[in-house]
Amino acid sequence: MKRPVLRIRIVFGEDEMIGPGKAELPERIDHCGSIAAAGREMGMSYKRAWELVGTLNAMFRDPLVESTRGGPGGGGAVLTVAGHEVLELYRAFEQEAAKAGAAQLDALNSRLHAMSGEK
Repeated sequence: MKRPVLRIRIVFGEDEMIGPGKAELPERIDHCGSIAAAGREMGMSYKRAWELVGTLNAMFRDPLVESTRGGPGGGGAVLTVAGHEVLELYRAFEQEAAKAGAAQLDALNSRLHAMSGEK
Protein backbone atom coordinates (compact mmCIF):
# COMPACT_ATOMS: atom_id res chain seq x y z
CA MET A 1 0.00 0.00 0.00
CA LYS A 2 1.32 3.44 -0.91
CA ARG A 3 2.30 5.71 1.97
CA PRO A 4 0.08 8.80 2.37
CA VAL A 5 1.54 12.21 1.67
CA LEU A 6 0.91 15.20 3.88
CA ARG A 7 0.28 18.43 1.95
CA ILE A 8 0.31 21.53 4.10
CA ARG A 9 -1.26 24.89 3.37
CA ILE A 10 -0.44 27.66 5.85
CA VAL A 11 -3.08 30.38 5.88
CA PHE A 12 -1.88 33.73 7.21
CA GLY A 13 -4.95 35.76 6.37
CA GLU A 14 -7.99 35.74 4.15
CA ASP A 15 -5.99 35.89 0.91
CA GLU A 16 -2.49 35.16 2.18
CA MET A 17 -1.36 31.56 2.18
CA ILE A 18 1.48 29.32 1.12
CA GLY A 19 1.03 25.72 0.14
CA PRO A 20 2.55 23.09 -2.12
CA GLY A 21 2.03 24.99 -5.38
CA LYS A 22 3.25 28.33 -4.09
CA ALA A 23 6.33 26.59 -2.71
CA GLU A 24 7.01 24.57 -5.85
CA LEU A 25 6.95 27.57 -8.22
CA PRO A 26 9.83 29.47 -6.56
CA GLU A 27 11.80 26.22 -6.26
CA ARG A 28 11.43 25.69 -10.00
CA ILE A 29 12.27 29.33 -10.70
CA ASP A 30 15.46 28.82 -8.69
CA HIS A 31 16.25 25.75 -10.80
CA CYS A 32 15.23 27.18 -14.21
CA GLY A 33 16.19 30.83 -13.79
CA SER A 34 12.91 31.83 -15.41
CA ILE A 35 9.32 32.35 -14.31
CA ALA A 36 8.03 31.26 -17.72
CA ALA A 37 10.09 28.05 -17.75
CA ALA A 38 9.10 27.22 -14.17
CA GLY A 39 5.44 27.72 -15.05
CA ARG A 40 5.77 25.51 -18.13
CA GLU A 41 7.32 22.73 -16.04
CA MET A 42 4.29 22.90 -13.75
CA GLY A 43 1.77 23.02 -16.63
CA MET A 44 0.90 26.59 -15.65
CA SER A 45 0.36 29.53 -17.96
CA TYR A 46 2.92 32.33 -18.00
CA LYS A 47 0.26 34.73 -16.74
CA ARG A 48 -0.67 32.48 -13.80
CA ALA A 49 2.99 31.99 -12.85
CA TRP A 50 3.55 35.77 -12.89
CA GLU A 51 0.42 36.30 -10.78
CA LEU A 52 1.60 33.77 -8.19
CA VAL A 53 5.04 35.38 -8.03
CA GLY A 54 3.35 38.77 -7.57
CA THR A 55 1.18 37.34 -4.79
CA LEU A 56 4.17 35.80 -3.01
CA ASN A 57 6.25 38.96 -3.35
CA ALA A 58 3.41 41.09 -1.98
CA MET A 59 2.67 38.69 0.85
CA PHE A 60 6.08 38.75 2.50
CA ARG A 61 8.00 41.74 3.82
CA ASP A 62 10.83 41.12 1.35
CA PRO A 63 10.31 39.84 -2.21
CA LEU A 64 10.93 36.14 -2.76
CA VAL A 65 11.65 36.39 -6.50
CA GLU A 66 13.43 39.11 -8.47
CA SER A 67 13.04 39.23 -12.21
CA THR A 68 14.62 41.08 -15.10
CA ARG A 69 12.84 41.87 -18.34
CA GLY A 70 13.62 40.07 -21.52
CA GLY A 71 15.52 41.72 -24.31
CA PRO A 72 18.61 41.08 -26.40
CA GLY A 73 20.33 39.33 -23.47
CA GLY A 74 17.13 37.65 -22.33
CA GLY A 75 15.36 38.06 -19.04
CA GLY A 76 15.37 35.86 -16.04
CA ALA A 77 14.39 35.42 -12.44
CA VAL A 78 16.20 34.49 -9.26
CA LEU A 79 15.19 33.58 -5.76
CA THR A 80 16.21 36.19 -3.22
CA VAL A 81 17.74 35.43 0.16
CA ALA A 82 14.24 35.89 1.62
CA GLY A 83 12.88 33.45 -0.98
CA HIS A 84 15.36 30.79 0.04
CA GLU A 85 14.60 31.38 3.72
CA VAL A 86 10.81 31.17 3.27
CA LEU A 87 11.11 27.95 1.26
CA GLU A 88 13.46 26.40 3.81
CA LEU A 89 11.05 27.29 6.63
CA TYR A 90 8.04 25.94 4.75
CA ARG A 91 9.75 22.66 3.78
CA ALA A 92 11.10 22.20 7.32
CA PHE A 93 7.58 22.73 8.69
CA GLU A 94 6.24 20.12 6.23
CA GLN A 95 8.86 17.60 7.32
CA GLU A 96 8.30 18.19 11.03
CA ALA A 97 4.52 17.92 10.66
CA ALA A 98 4.84 14.68 8.67
CA LYS A 99 7.20 13.22 11.25
CA ALA A 100 4.97 14.26 14.15
CA GLY A 101 1.86 12.83 12.48
CA ALA A 102 3.40 9.64 11.05
CA ALA A 103 1.59 7.32 13.46
CA GLN A 104 -1.78 8.93 12.73
CA LEU A 105 -1.15 8.85 8.97
CA ASP A 106 -0.27 5.16 9.20
CA ALA A 107 -3.41 4.47 11.25
CA LEU A 108 -5.60 6.33 8.74
CA ASN A 109 -3.89 4.56 5.85
CA SER A 110 -4.52 1.14 7.43
CA ARG A 111 -8.24 1.89 7.46
CA LEU A 112 -8.50 2.56 3.72
CA HIS A 113 -10.09 0.15 1.27
CA ALA A 114 -7.69 -1.94 -0.75
CA MET A 115 -6.78 -0.37 -4.08
CA SER A 116 -8.70 -3.10 -5.93
CA GLY A 117 -11.94 -1.56 -4.72
CA GLU A 118 -12.72 -4.27 -2.17
CA LYS A 119 -14.90 -3.28 0.78
